[in-house]
Amino acid sequence: MPRSASTVRFAAVGDLHVTKASAGTLRALFAEASEKADVLLLCGDLTDYGTAEEAHVLADELSVVKVPIVAVLGNHDFESGTPETVIEVLTKAGVRVLDGEAVEIEGVGIAGVKGFAGGFGRGSLGAWGEPAIKLFVQEALQEALKLESALAKLRTPRRVALLHYAPICATVQGEPVDIFPFLGSSRLEEPLLRYPVDAVFHGHAHRGTLEGKTINGVPVFNVARPLLLRTRPDQAPFRLFELPRETGDAAEPDAARAQGVHEPSVP
Repeated sequence: MPRSASTVRFAAVGDLHVTKASAGTLRALFAEASEKADVLLLCGDLTDYGTAEEAHVLADELSVVKVPIVAVLGNHDFESGTPETVIEVLTKAGVRVLDGEAVEIEGVGIAGVKGFAGGFGRGSLGAWGEPAIKLFVQEALQEALKLESALAKLRTPRRVALLHYAPICATVQGEPVDIFPFLGSSRLEEPLLRYPVDAVFHGHAHRGTLEGKTINGVPVFNVARPLLLRTRPDQAPFRLFELPRETGDAAEPDAARAQGVHEPSVP
């Protein structure tokens, strides 16, 4: 699909859960996403056990993509205790893996972080009692602070947030209520209210709901691949989203635009 002069198109999907048996199974998906979008967003659980072998399989599958790729890790990518290996392999393959950082592509700012669990609203776990509980809550707070730091760096008129865990309860509806606290955290929504974005993408909730909204009305999309496959079997399992393209004085310099990606300025 030709590059649009008026919009920037994103293709977003998460929960690929790549194993060594996935070789050759995702190239058609990635090729179609690359054809239809200007940017590919990957919302965590890129691998199944977080091994180097799985990361190499994913890197090979992504070789057909001709547009910038931005990703965050998910909980599965930490399973083997070497998430840095997954990041290294994917970075060498041209993927920009965010962990509390921000990047600008086609004039749109993208802030990314894995996020963490802890529950939503009045059901959020508080930092009280045993040290283990306090450490758990501190992890959720740290991820929210990383997201806020990434958002604060962006100076672009248009912004999106890339997560693995859900920032709102609406997009985990459909999952067993008992596991809601492990699917995301309202603490991730708080930075999104202080630094508004145009859209939020996350995964993790395989049996959740496709779309919800933050308190201030920003669309939140659950792009877990198993959910997309089940609820939209007649469509490719990724979510397309468009934003108006900035033109004139707001456009990127030619050199930066030709490269496609550049780092945002730090305040």
